[in-house]
This record gives sequence, structure tokens and C-alpha cells, in this order.
Amino acid sequence: MKSMKVLFVCTGNICRSPTAEGIFRQQVLDAGLSDKILTDGCGIQGWHVGSPPDSRSVEAAMRRGYNLADLRARKLKISDYDEFDLLLAMDHGHFDSLQDYAPSGKANKIRMFLEPVQEQFNQIEVPDPYYGGADGFELVLDMVEAASAAWLGKIKNATSEDRFE
Repeated sequence: MKSMKVLFVCTGNICRSPTAEGIFRQQVLDAGLSDKILTDGCGIQGWHVGSPPDSRSVEAAMRRGYNLADLRARKLKISDYDEFDLLLAMDHGHFDSLQDYAPSGKANKIRMFLEPVQEQFNQIEVPDPYYGGADGFELVLDMVEAASAAWLGKIKNATSEDRFE
């Protein structure tokens, strides 16, 4: 299996992308692939740079056995397009922003995070739970667990030529 670096992207990097990074990171660890698959998360906006994930995200993840405590928000950098093999957008706004900022020849690395499980959830976007109740955080966890497992499977089976197009 080839090495892979995966970046999870949302608006401020305090709810959806840290949840996705934390869950995916745990699935990678459980699969014994931490030396081959590296993860990070970022936000399109820099409002929360240096902040931990939203406490509701942390608590919801902990109830399912995921630890997000070490994660800190950061903003997308142009160098991320060179550093990462796969940039996973949580919604269409993030996808469009990633496309807009992408240097020439790098847009093929950008995908929608829910893409491999969109039929299961009948949607392609991970909804932002920030302004809602606890049920929104639980739905995000359900979606992220399923999509993370699907992406991990795709990465494990990828050849050096695969670009997930």
C-alpha cells in the first residue's frame, strides 16, 4: 500500500473536520496503518485558529470512544495542495472554495467527504451541527464513521496510479 496524506476541510475546523479527522485517524490506527496514512484538518476560514474542537463535538465523539482533545483548528494553506494527496470537503461550499484556491493541476485531489456513502445518507454534504442540538452532532458522527470506513477501504486498495477520480 502506498503512503497517503488526507486533509479534512470544513468552515472553521472546530466541528465537522476535526470529527472526521479524529474518527478516520482512529480507524487508521485500528487497521495498523498509522505509519502509512497521515491525517490533518483545516478550515476555509481562520476564525478559530489554535482553538480546540467545539466541546459538543468532543463530548459526542468521546461517547463513541474517539478522542479529539489534541486537535487544534488551523486555516487552509496553499501548501496543503502539495502536501496532501486527498482533500475531503464536508459540503459544497468547502468544495467550491477548495477548487477556487487550488493551484494549477491540484484540483483533482479534492473530493466530497460523503461521496462514497452518499446513497446511504441520501445526501453528499455533512450538515453543520454548530447551530443545532445534540442530535446534529450524532448525525455527523454516523455519517463520518461510515464515510471514514469507506475512504479507508478505498485508500487501502489504491494503487500508485489512483487519484480517486
